[in-house]
Amino acid sequence: MSTSQLLTASLASAALLTANTALANPPHQTYAYLGLGTGFSSLENDRDEVDNFIESGGRNFSIDDDGNVWKGFAGYQINRYLAAEVFYADLGRVRLRGRNGVSTDLESTAYGANLVGQFPITPWFSPFAKMGAASWETKVEGNLGDAGLELQDNDGFDPVYGVGAQFDFNPVMLRAEYERYDFDSDYTIDTFTASVGLRF
Repeated sequence: MSTSQLLTASLASAALLTANTALANPPHQTYAYLGLGTGFSSLENDRDEVDNFIESGGRNFSIDDDGNVWKGFAGYQINRYLAAEVFYADLGRVRLRGRNGVSTDLESTAYGANLVGQFPITPWFSPFAKMGAASWETKVEGNLGDAGLELQDNDGFDPVYGVGAQFDFNPVMLRAEYERYDFDSDYTIDTFTASVGLRF
């Protein structure tokens, strides 16, 4: 083997060793992070329950709950197994379709805080579970075709929880997760999102 070939092989080996060491030994066990995510939501309630939630007094509508979701979050990794974070989420729109093509939109937002318990399997892959609480608001736009019908907005402070998986490629982190926003026994929203974050 020539000197140049030996030098090239040595440099390549050193680069691979450095990369593997960085992956196996993340530089920080504690760090702050920011992230953004998007996905879709699903309403877990039937027509009668939604009717109770908005106090419409009538059940002559169908439900279209294929809503787009986006959220932002900021957190702090306390140790290898635990993080705390705050979030804001736009939970999309649920559309109620009344008679004669009339529709009414229910648009929900929430903000709150979670504790995130992580279970590292490898240095770059960690399933997690989260639990917290959210202040939420659902705004109703429309009257289901009845000009005399005043549908009710709603708000509250209730639990939120979820599970997911996080992939760490320092300083970038990727997440896939399921969350449940348990607003009310008559109105529960599930979300499925993918997020990208940056560690500091």
